[in-house]
Amino acid sequence: MGVYIVMGVSGSGKTTIGKLLAKKLNLTFYDADDFHPPENVEKMKSGRPLQDEDRKGWLAVLAENIQKWDKNGGAVLACSALKEKYRKQLTSVPEEDLNWIFLWADFEVILERLKVRKGHYFKPEMLTSQFETLEEPDYGLRINVNTSEGNILKEIMAKLKAPEAEIGLIGLGVMGKSLALNLLSKNINISVFNRHVPGQEEDIAKNFVQENAEKYTFQGFDYLKEFVSSLNRPRKILLMVNAGTAVDTVIESLLPFLEKDDIITDGGNSHYKDTLRREKTLKEQGIHFIGCGISGGEEGALKGPSIMPGGSLEAYKQIGPILEKIAAKDKTGNPCCTHIGPDGAGHFIKMLHNGIEYGEMQLISEIYHYLRFYTNTNPEVIADLFEIWNKEKKSYLLEISVDILRKKENEGFLIDKILDAAKQKGTGGWSTNAALELGVPLDTITASVLARNISGMKEVRVEASNLYKNTNNQNGNLEEIKDELFQAYETASLINHAIGYDLLRVASSEYNWNLNLSEISRVWTNGCIIRSGLMEDLVNIFKDSNNHLLLNKNIISEIKGNQASLVKTVGVSLQAGFAVPVLSAAANYLLNFTSSQNSANMVQAQRDYFGAHTYERTDKPRGEFFHTQWKNNS
Repeated sequence: MGVYIVMGVSGSGKTTIGKLLAKKLNLTFYDADDFHPPENVEKMKSGRPLQDEDRKGWLAVLAENIQKWDKNGGAVLACSALKEKYRKQLTSVPEEDLNWIFLWADFEVILERLKVRKGHYFKPEMLTSQFETLEEPDYGLRINVNTSEGNILKEIMAKLKAPEAEIGLIGLGVMGKSLALNLLSKNINISVFNRHVPGQEEDIAKNFVQENAEKYTFQGFDYLKEFVSSLNRPRKILLMVNAGTAVDTVIESLLPFLEKDDIITDGGNSHYKDTLRREKTLKEQGIHFIGCGISGGEEGALKGPSIMPGGSLEAYKQIGPILEKIAAKDKTGNPCCTHIGPDGAGHFIKMLHNGIEYGEMQLISEIYHYLRFYTNTNPEVIADLFEIWNKEKKSYLLEISVDILRKKENEGFLIDKILDAAKQKGTGGWSTNAALELGVPLDTITASVLARNISGMKEVRVEASNLYKNTNNQNGNLEEIKDELFQAYETASLINHAIGYDLLRVASSEYNWNLNLSEISRVWTNGCIIRSGLMEDLVNIFKDSNNHLLLNKNIISEIKGNQASLVKTVGVSLQAGFAVPVLSAAANYLLNFTSSQNSANMVQAQRDYFGAHTYERTDKPRGEFFHTQWKNNS
């Protein structure tokens, strides 16, 4: 059973809680004050605080008794034990036989309690010196006593029974809660933490624990120190907070409580350059940092997401098995989680995943819009067509589009009541910025980002529509165009993926990440938003070669057979007055990519004319540069 020492400043309730605990554990209760020699008691009665010299003999006596109580089956001792050196002197039995329970509250709370106490020699004015003396332990249980005695005892008993958590999760938003429940469903012992903001976010963690108490046993905390203390070493902490400054703030708050080799994992949509910076800074302090992309939305987080962790392999070996347990499974039963690569690789991959996602979403939306208004087809019929297409494509995004198109509200289709102003969280734009920095064309993904931007200009678009009077005076026949439209969709989707993977290839080389495109594709075959039949094919395609996807012989054959349908669809759409930015971008990229001669020679001549930027020549070796005086002054 061991000895339980209930510690804290005077007024924290050590005696009251100690007695309740002793009764609950069927142990004898002792109060350390009863072991003070008479001279110490007189000194405290006179309002003079004890000095270390006064405590020496008293602590020695307590240490002897702790040994005796431990041999006789255990006991509960109420003792202030404010300094670490006092606690070390009391540690006269093996650590596993000694249980520290630190009762605490803010100064004002304890002061009010002391003011109403009667019949005790401790004077309220001595409280300041106790708080100044207190050295809070970073071990044992930490219990906030600003609640009822019953709640305090209940929390102590719950924590005494609970083993140290394998992983801690910070941030109980939608994704955080879903991941926590996923972890618990896999029998992983966890602790959860959510910040406490009076009037805004109060008791989030504790309420979450209570809401799921019938099914799971785990601990929730509002204070970081308690939360960190509940984790086994090396501590593994998963952050599910908003990207940006919030991540830095949480990390800064955690650091005082962490030790060498602890692991912080950022599971949010952080920018990969922020991850590079954080990983480098924390590494200097001996702390591992993993930037971990997680895809799948609320349902995926709960049932099994695709997980993309990047960081040191040493850290992954420790936290990887936990992440793999909660990840979705591929068709062979292996987890859709793998060590992506070092430093910022995980978050870069998640960023690009979202970029491809932007392109696929816009592509489906363009085709829906084209069918809805060019062929005057109602949403339910479009849904039926998409469902037929998806028997071959096996695309999650196409699947959810079917459900969306069939959703009705008051006999009308809900899709017709949704405002055409799309929002974004930034990851699509980040992909475009990364492509610009690395010199990689990102046509379809960039087009999809800009399409969302222009959609947000709703009022301006309405005004412009009235001014330009662009009306659709052409109508198409669904039966006549549906096969070509499917071929256009397939081709544009292939090109969109090829463009995304090309950015991965270049980034892998630039940052020395040694990315495995086949393994990344496998991780994206389930759990994530862009899972599809095509992704299954890419697993095998990239096993053979990491070359540009459009150079694969099977892809070449497919695109050659469908290119005419893509170009025709774009042409008809534009003539009929329908914007198709991603379909157009795909067609233009393909034409540029497959052109041995394009218009860039004129661009280079222009640059050299006005800026003396030089150019290369077709009749000279690559790498030789020339400049011409273009204007004839004669």
